[in-house]
Amino acid sequence: MNYHHYNPRQAALDSARTLLENAARAAMAAGALPEADLPAFIVEIPADVKNGDVASNLAMAGARAFRKAPRQIAEAVVGALDLTGSLFDRAEIAGPGFINLYLGTGWFTGVLQAACSEPEYGRTDAGAGKRYNVEFVSANPTGPMHMGNARGGALGDCLAACLDWAGYDVTREFYINDAGNQIQKFGKSLAIRYLQLFKGEEACPLPAECYQGADIVEHAKNFAAEQGDRYLDKDFEELCRAITDYALPKNIEGLQRDLGKYRIRYDVWFHESDLHRSGAVQAVVDKLLASGACYRDADGAILYKSAQYAEKYGVANRKKSADGTEEEAKDEVLVRANGIPTYFAADIAYHYNKLAVRGFDKAIDVWGADHHGHVARMKGAMDAVGLDGSRLDVVLMQMVNLMRDGKPVRMSKRTGKAITLTDLLDEVPIDSARFFFNQRESTSTLDFDLDLAVRNDSENPVYYVQYAHARICSLLKKLDAAGIAFEGPEVVDAALLTDPSEQALIRLLAAFPAEIAAAAEKYDPARITRFVIDLSTAFHRFYNACRILEAEGAVRQGRIALCLAVRGVIRNVLTMFKINAPETM
Repeated sequence: MNYHHYNPRQAALDSARTLLENAARAAMAAGALPEADLPAFIVEIPADVKNGDVASNLAMAGARAFRKAPRQIAEAVVGALDLTGSLFDRAEIAGPGFINLYLGTGWFTGVLQAACSEPEYGRTDAGAGKRYNVEFVSANPTGPMHMGNARGGALGDCLAACLDWAGYDVTREFYINDAGNQIQKFGKSLAIRYLQLFKGEEACPLPAECYQGADIVEHAKNFAAEQGDRYLDKDFEELCRAITDYALPKNIEGLQRDLGKYRIRYDVWFHESDLHRSGAVQAVVDKLLASGACYRDADGAILYKSAQYAEKYGVANRKKSADGTEEEAKDEVLVRANGIPTYFAADIAYHYNKLAVRGFDKAIDVWGADHHGHVARMKGAMDAVGLDGSRLDVVLMQMVNLMRDGKPVRMSKRTGKAITLTDLLDEVPIDSARFFFNQRESTSTLDFDLDLAVRNDSENPVYYVQYAHARICSLLKKLDAAGIAFEGPEVVDAALLTDPSEQALIRLLAAFPAEIAAAAEKYDPARITRFVIDLSTAFHRFYNACRILEAEGAVRQGRIALCLAVRGVIRNVLTMFKINAPETM
């Protein structure tokens, strides 16, 4: 059988729904139920296996349509249920009329065969090839990346991987803010540091609003080493332009290098400056003016009626005034009276480019939680420009607390400055960093334990998972050395695997494709990290409960299949998240 894109949980749910619909129709045809339209009903996997493998509320949902007590409806449906050749071997009625279906051993065998034979078991086509753009990190190119970027990097990259495995066509994108105020501030800071090298700090003091970092001084020195003093007598604006053109590409290269070290590869590096240069920002403003979403004020500035478009998506940019009351959301400036567009105007043009020009079905942005006020504005702006704001989704992520010895750490020992992404990766293995940042859903604050991340024992969750993988590899080598071969998925019979630890493992393996689909749908890759920890725990439990080398015949073959399946799934999770899957530890 071809198990490509096989999703056993979904197969069980779909099959149960079809069987129940057919049974209800058969009961009507036999007169056990009155003729009626089938009600909408739920088919789900209950939390407790004692309540069946699949449970349905069909009888309760149909009480009004069939004008009978749910229990009677359930009896009529179960009486007409034909399970011949299906995935299920029995059905029971529970409580007021729940119908519980129990999977037969054929389903368990199918799961095991799929998981040990399909190299990319877990992949599905749930996303049906829809084109999704995931934009994440997009750190300011004027300085180094901080802890929020480190979390955003792992989150965005692993979310993109989940979407890819769930059958979406995914583009990873970085938006380079290389225009606007902060670039001018960057240029000014560099230019003043350059002048200080020749004239001294007294002659050219650096204003407080400029960038004060050591990286700025470094760039200025390197520029001076290349250019000498030839910019001393040039116009200040010309110096700003020249030194920005020199330093900015180096910073962007640095971003690319640091993110590459973090195993993040983007498909697109999109420059904000291209939007201005190509006239795309002006075009979007003209579109908003033409539709009446914008107007010119007395000074000639162009204002956008932000509040009326954002309302549908929640409160946008209400500002608290000094006495604590919320001010009314005001119209927002898109183009200043001097003709210079604001950052918001470029942002609207950028998202318009993603959805309208490049035609992505969805644009997903990963932002820090401090940007939550911008979400409704941005979605509303998509409506205002003639698109559908629900095609833009924003994943907000909370802060990271770095912990050492149970206490928060903010500063790097080496530099005395805030810890950057590169500081973190110098201290913590990349495998740990990528795994740890995906252990909690984005909406919760993350405590990153630096001591735990470097431990080589089962307390460290990434070590624990990698160890399960390595343990299976060494077990398979032992079997090989003993001349015991796997005879192939077709000989597997799950009916012989009766130990609760074996059953639990098969159920977990069955859940994997559905977990990936859910992680993609809910934008929550942490589900997969938690899943692989659970799978590793279940494997260690099975390993301690069941003999493998000493088992006999078909039982041993089934257990080897289990080992192969678990190894394959752990390897798929780790490689999907760009974490090493070692064969020995």
